Amino acid sequence: MTRSPPPLREMMAAIIAEPSVSSVDPALDQSNRGVVELLAEWLEPMGFTCAIEPLPEQPHKANLIATLHPERPDAGGNGLVLSGHTDTVPFNGDLWTSDPFVLTERDGKLHGLGASDMKSFLALAVEAARGLRAGELRAPLTLLATADEESGMDGARTLAAKTGNHALAGCAAVIGEPTANRPVHVHKGIMMEAIHIAGRSGHSSDPHLGRNALDAMAAVLDEIIGWRAELAERYRDDRFEIPYPTLNLGHLRGGDNPNRICGQAELQIDIRTLPGMVETDLRSELGERLRRRLAERASDLRITPLFPGQPPMATPADAEIVRVAERLTGHKARAVAFATEAPYLAQLGVEAVVLGPGDIACAHQPDEHLPVDRLEPTVRLLRQFIGHFCLH
Repeated sequence: MTRSPPPLREMMAAIIAEPSVSSVDPALDQSNRGVVELLAEWLEPMGFTCAIEPLPEQPHKANLIATLHPERPDAGGNGLVLSGHTDTVPFNGDLWTSDPFVLTERDGKLHGLGASDMKSFLALAVEAARGLRAGELRAPLTLLATADEESGMDGARTLAAKTGNHALAGCAAVIGEPTANRPVHVHKGIMMEAIHIAGRSGHSSDPHLGRNALDAMAAVLDEIIGWRAELAERYRDDRFEIPYPTLNLGHLRGGDNPNRICGQAELQIDIRTLPGMVETDLRSELGERLRRRLAERASDLRITPLFPGQPPMATPADAEIVRVAERLTGHKARAVAFATEAPYLAQLGVEAVVLGPGDIACAHQPDEHLPVDRLEPTVRLLRQFIGHFCLH
């Protein structure tokens, strides 16, 4: 049964009340179907064609593609996508002042899990589209609500994996991640790798009885630290506060007892890539360097991605969506360190800016919130985007 959308704050409250935590821990992971079904119930009476598309490997999760099409088939323009993810990170309920699933106003702020990052944006997008008629449109307006952004971006990956001419190709997009309504057109990518060394254990009284994996790992660490310095010299992008790629030595484990030759060791690293850096090339370069460094050591080396890497975002500064965002907000588009789904939309031929009313500083935190005084300006701003890209 469909129903027209309620007032804005009721929409926000209803979306936040629908639990949709995504996590790599199966005990914490939840479906997002309640959120996408609620959005579809509101959008269908508004004339939107709604497609709920389950993820192939996680059918309990789904993307929503809801489109209001122009009445005339010869209408010009590719249209606009208002995009947001439906999931949240896990939370520590005991650290919240109020129930994370109840939208609560305190001190001019609306508190709730997803208030800033970024369920509220979905309600604001529906509100911005309220009252639109197909006859007014020269190009389609799409509301895209994705699954699983916080744990693997599987919703966006599923969209990007589609072959052929995707319906979104050629559109401009606003991705409502928290930026305090200031446009972002560039962000770094991320890759995490596990470097595993297999030696051979033995009694520590005689080194010849085994092959110490930590000895080999010391050489690996030295090589990676040198490579890190080389990457920082080779690549630079002054749009970022930290203008070079970073490589963090994040986790090291090996061996089991002081009187045993260490038979296994593993190092986990995090690399934040700049636009133009290619994950597969970096992985190949890392493997080649380490194999060369360990050539004279009888140690087995294995390099494994810890998760599918996230590409950088780099929407051209002269793209129409960037120029329009700068004009409407009065702020120059900038670069940020956090990752978004924008690179996957780019694979579909969609040029995007990241722009939403929340603040990244309170995302993933207890008492996450959105200032009340940003609601109406955000609705007004989204309507201006719709006017530019979709209306006559």
